Amino acid sequence: MAEVKEVKPGKYFHYKGNYYEVLGVGRHADNLDEFVVYRALYNSEKFGNNAIWVRPKAKFTETIIIDGKETPRFKYVGEK
Repeated sequence: MAEVKEVKPGKYFHYKGNYYEVLGVGRHADNLDEFVVYRALYNSEKFGNNAIWVRPKAKFTETIIIDGKETPRFKYVGEK
């Protein structure tokens, strides 16, 4: 299994083009799995302004292949 990177609070760029702010990392109460808690830094007609999201930490920190190039799903771009 691949090592899961640390996630620090701050601003991240999602490979699809939007910015998000990571609020922190939480644990599931039953199995202690880690989840990243983050909010959108944009308004969405479907989900509202600054919608709050959670994603498994392993998925948040993984790299994906786009047009044959490896890229992070979320890239840290600095403090908010």
